[in-house]
Amino acid sequence: MISRIPASLALVLAGAIAAFIGHQPIALHAGGLGGPSAHDSLHVLAPITHGNLTIFPVVGGADYDTSRFLTLDEGVHAGSVIVAEQGELRGLVRRGGPVSRHSGAEVNQLILVNNSDRPLLLLAGEIVTGGKQDRVIGADRLVPPNSDPIDLAVFCVEPGRWVGQSAQFGSMKSQMAQPSVRSPAMAAKDQHEVWNQVAQAREAMQAKSAVVGGVAAAPSATTSYARAMAAPQVQQTIDSVAGSYDSILRELHKAGAKGVVVAINGNLVWADLFASNDLLSRYWQKLARSYAAESLTAVSAKGQADEKSAQAFLDRLSGNREVIETDPGVYRRAEISGDGYKVFTLTALMPKTDFDVHVAKMSYNEQSWREPRPMIR
Repeated sequence: MISRIPASLALVLAGAIAAFIGHQPIALHAGGLGGPSAHDSLHVLAPITHGNLTIFPVVGGADYDTSRFLTLDEGVHAGSVIVAEQGELRGLVRRGGPVSRHSGAEVNQLILVNNSDRPLLLLAGEIVTGGKQDRVIGADRLVPPNSDPIDLAVFCVEPGRWVGQSAQFGSMKSQMAQPSVRSPAMAAKDQHEVWNQVAQAREAMQAKSAVVGGVAAAPSATTSYARAMAAPQVQQTIDSVAGSYDSILRELHKAGAKGVVVAINGNLVWADLFASNDLLSRYWQKLARSYAAESLTAVSAKGQADEKSAQAFLDRLSGNREVIETDPGVYRRAEISGDGYKVFTLTALMPKTDFDVHVAKMSYNEQSWREPRPMIR
């Protein structure tokens, strides 16, 4: 249920709902993993740099048991999570019997069913491939176990196709959408700006990967962001950066890191924070490759990010807070708008407590990402 309501009103409603179903009222908090001011205990470690990409591990804060959460890749692989165009779920099994949908397919809408006995975690930036077009998920959310069909808000990342390849979708396991593609989906919620960023990122990456191993690669005619990024030459180029970050996962686990702050060309651009090291580890390959892709296609003036500036980026979470979406007893999603940044928080609502499952922070200047970026050669 979508609701654009003030946080104060959402608090009253959450308390009333909680009292009605026998749960304790849930307190809204301004950010951080775990509860009010928990972000104060988060801190960055020494940076790890490769080329123009710098990763600052984030440690501290409360650690939660997230092993029960199911990821999109795990659910799709097991066949327990089904994604399809509207009108193409007829006959699929869900709680209470078969599904029958009669509405037609829409660019920005898919249908998802979680037939597993675990809550499903979806992250903005995850790519589902197939159907009439490849799509990117536009917002974090939790889907309860054995769910009824839900409407899944998405953005097209393949503007040149509207022809069904399959009735159901798969997930792109190797990579999420890079930050410049995620930003207009999450913050601006603008399909045309997503297409603009997809085209620029796709062309820049193809140009960057045109020569691999001394052999010129044939230009790709695909409009699909997923297929362009999955091309062998492109994957090899991305792995030249992200591949070296596979070893970082062991260090992140050893340190108990629950997130990272990302800088490109010395400019702080992104942070992904999770409720546990377990979740960060499960998403690391996709995240690392998305950061690597951004580092290979980004054009920006040279900056200088260090631990002090990365910590300041991590600490700045205040601003105009708005509860964007809530599903009582399941999750709450909030957005904070600050000076030059946006923060998106997904909070799991539990019977006895609530905790932030994922927090994403982006450097955000509306005019900067609307300006065309020159193609990298």
